Amino acid sequence: MRWMIALILILLTVFYFLEDPEPKPIEETFIGDQIKPLRKAEGFEAEYLKDVREHQKKIEEQLEESGG
Repeated sequence: MRWMIALILILLTVFYFLEDPEPKPIEETFIGDQIKPLRKAEGFEAEYLKDVREHQKKIEEQLEESGG
């Protein structure tokens, strides 16, 4: 019985000091094909938001010029 407790303690200490493996990049996993369009869409989203901000800024400038 003592050897089993000693074995458990040894195994616990070994697992405690083992390093975690580095995760794979998401593009190399099984959902990598679905991630590519999402990455592309992020660029479109950023561009769209930039255009919306510019448009909003132009509208605010026109309101200030016309009304006050």
